[in-house]
Amino acid sequence: MIFHEIYSVYYQTVAKILEVALDHPLKKDEICKIIEKYAFSESVLSIEPALREQKWQLIRSDGTTVLKNHPSMPLTTIQKRWLKSICQDPRIHLFQDDLKEIDFPEIEPLFTLDDFYIFDQYQDGDDYTDKVYIRNFRMILDAIKNQYPLEITTYNHKGQKVSMKILPKYLEYSEKDDKFRVAGFGSRLGGTVNLGRIISCERAEISENAELIHRIPPRKRRVIFELKDERNALERALLHFAHFPKKAERIERNQRKSKYSNLLRKSN
Repeated sequence: MIFHEIYSVYYQTVAKILEVALDHPLKKDEICKIIEKYAFSESVLSIEPALREQKWQLIRSDGTTVLKNHPSMPLTTIQKRWLKSICQDPRIHLFQDDLKEIDFPEIEPLFTLDDFYIFDQYQDGDDYTDKVYIRNFRMILDAIKNQYPLEITTYNHKGQKVSMKILPKYLEYSEKDDKFRVAGFGSRLGGTVNLGRIISCERAEISENAELIHRIPPRKRRVIFELKDERNALERALLHFAHFPKKAERIERNQRKSKYSNLLRKSN
């Protein structure tokens, strides 16, 4: 494994205990409080006895530590290789500009983008290197975190400019479309907007008595159809609808019944 949730928590928790022990001798109650804060609820049953009984020879019986410096946990080579690979994804620049700290020029990546072949992905995905796109993405992300409305100017499906005020709730990513969308409420034009169509995005001022229109939750729809398995019809249907939950049943020879379900939504 590259990262391990349980052991990572244990290492981080013990490191916090040792940092405090460098400042002053620790008592049992203080150790337990640190464990409860940084680890799991049941971790006190294993970490505290291991330190107190000196199975882990890090804390002395008087509560002091054998360490003289603050503990550090440098990244392993495989962790650096994994981070190096993640940095090659253009989407990471949507979140951060300076990646020098995890660039590791002397390390080979664990994998590259060429190692993946997504056969059903469209080729007109969003441009994640565009400066306007990056700015809009970060503005929307900040609005989601701090819950303030935005005034967005975008193109509709007819190529016309439209403006709307929206309180964004979350961002969603479609691997098949290779596009980001923002979902929220407040616009009469719809609750989901493709980021690639956004021209400008600014913080909006809304009066106290103004009411935002709540987005109607998408309803689950189901489609059932029968097809004859001629000219690889079944294979082509399964490939085309690969991203939908589905179930295929054989009715007769060369005849299938398929059920597809999905959350349908209207997007601008």
